[in-house]
Amino acid sequence: MSDEKKTETGFKISDRRISSKDEAEKERFLRQEETKSSESEVSPSGNNLDNTASSPEEPLPVLDFPSFILSLWTSALIQMGEIEDPIRRKKDKNLTAAKQTIDLIAMLQEKTKGNLSEQEQNIVTQVLYDLRMKYVKTVRG
Repeated sequence: MSDEKKTETGFKISDRRISSKDEAEKERFLRQEETKSSESEVSPSGNNLDNTASSPEEPLPVLDFPSFILSLWTSALIQMGEIEDPIRRKKDKNLTAAKQTIDLIAMLQEKTKGNLSEQEQNIVTQVLYDLRMKYVKTVRG
């Protein structure tokens, strides 16, 4: 079947749909580009950022709502200088970012009201309480 057809009015109709052959070629190209970029991505410490190549037996963390909330909690603790930044290996305070992270968790609590399990709701409540108390203590000095 021809990809182009001429009509009697003089305009041309082109079939621009992607064929399965084109799709396979596109996927192969994207995989090659992804491989190239992951090989060139190096952290400031000189380590390769692609964790899958360095430890194939290490299981990936569970991706669920409590894990997400706990990752935000950890970020806020780093931003308040409560724990060491794992990349820079030092404690820095960025109270504006910490407040924004706390507000983000509060927004998630509000937007997910009625849709969380009891355990998930307890985690959000405890994390918010802990972060708010630490924030007030940090701001007051």
